[in-house]
Amino acid sequence: MQSETAHDIAIDFQSHLLSLDKAIEMSREEIRQNHKNHVNPELTSMMGFLSFDKKFVRARDTLVWDSDGNQYLDFLGAYGAMNVGHNHPEVLAALDRVREMPNLIQASLGTLAGALAHNLALITPGALTRSFFCNSGAEAVEGALKLARAATGRTGFIYCEGSFHGKSFGALSVTGREKYQKPFRPLLEGCHAVPYGDIEALQAALLNSRAAAFIVEPIQGEGGIIVPPPGYLAEAARLCGEKGTLLIADEIQTGMGRTGDMFACQYEQLEPDILCLAKSLGGGIMPAGAFITTDDIWQKAYGSWEKSTLHTSTFGGNTWSCAAGIATISVIYRGNLAEQAREKGLYFMNGLNQLKEKYPLLQDVRGRGLMVGIEFNQPGGMLTKATFGLASKLSQEYLGSLVAGELLNKYGIITAYTLNNPNVIRLEPPLTVTREQLDRVVEALDQILARHKGLVSMAASSAKTFVKSLVK
Repeated sequence: MQSETAHDIAIDFQSHLLSLDKAIEMSREEIRQNHKNHVNPELTSMMGFLSFDKKFVRARDTLVWDSDGNQYLDFLGAYGAMNVGHNHPEVLAALDRVREMPNLIQASLGTLAGALAHNLALITPGALTRSFFCNSGAEAVEGALKLARAATGRTGFIYCEGSFHGKSFGALSVTGREKYQKPFRPLLEGCHAVPYGDIEALQAALLNSRAAAFIVEPIQGEGGIIVPPPGYLAEAARLCGEKGTLLIADEIQTGMGRTGDMFACQYEQLEPDILCLAKSLGGGIMPAGAFITTDDIWQKAYGSWEKSTLHTSTFGGNTWSCAAGIATISVIYRGNLAEQAREKGLYFMNGLNQLKEKYPLLQDVRGRGLMVGIEFNQPGGMLTKATFGLASKLSQEYLGSLVAGELLNKYGIITAYTLNNPNVIRLEPPLTVTREQLDRVVEALDQILARHKGLVSMAASSAKTFVKSLVK
């Protein structure tokens, strides 16, 4: 029998490739199987358990539709990346405007990269004037850490417990949760964690080390939407300045109007030495990240021909991402979205605090603007033995996800728990959200809390469902 030729093999191989049209038309089960077989099977199982594996096919502003025609409110907002909403027409128009321009030519100066850097220099606080563009928040943090080392000649970093700055090696080294760090040690040496909001602990750490930088979120996102005590950031900046330690403000989740100011650090008139951006910088459409610093710090790190190429990115500052960034900034300012976030956030928090007064299960409601977290008390009492203790584990580790699952599957509201505190669910809708949509979320939570006293029934029910799925 004649052996197959390379050409025959190539034809057979090509016949099994999925075209874009075929991929778009795949069923929910086919999507699940692709992820199970070729991506992350355990994550696929967890998402399926919570019914977080729906096939979403269309999105506009705060609304999303699935393949069955059901409509949802997006109150997760891609962890703060959807500040201007899904598929904003002006951001899409900006991409259409540049579709015939070269997107990547390394032997040139990007037209739109320079323009976006100019705009960021105008809108960021203090003397921040020099931007480096990348593709994600973790990359922005990596670049900021490298900049701090190069500019100061120091190697150590101070970060906060409960913080989240990304999962690449440098960013993970200053991310404050043991669960994410332990499997990848050793990480960067000389990284020291202090309690968030504890100015005395920061002062002690600064006295005992010559840190290159203190990296801090103006409001902790994955830590559970934690707002620091008044004056904390301003005093941290003063102490860092005295010790020659740079202050890096991680505004990846808090920036671009989310908290009621264009940048959350402006709430305390903080002028950081380095500011990290990503998520909503790309208008919820293009991956875009950046760190911005002062001319003085930049010159110390990269201020010569020899040093100018020490830190680079192939896709950073590409035409499409910068076009999206320019359009996004315009949309936020012309729509006064930061002020809208402030006003709507106060309205939303008032409704949620009324629920807190009504239901002891709601331990806390906190946040600023439209970056809101609600924390649940642990359910008390004995949970059913029929689930072999699984209900208890679910209530301890995934309480927020159980509430998020009920919001999604019974009320059509998309949200999720925070990574470093699973008992907190985040509510971060597009800044264009309406008061009626905010009311809908409050009403849904009211009904859930009224129905599940202490969430014992929810945890037990979810555990039984999980056990049944395992048996099946």
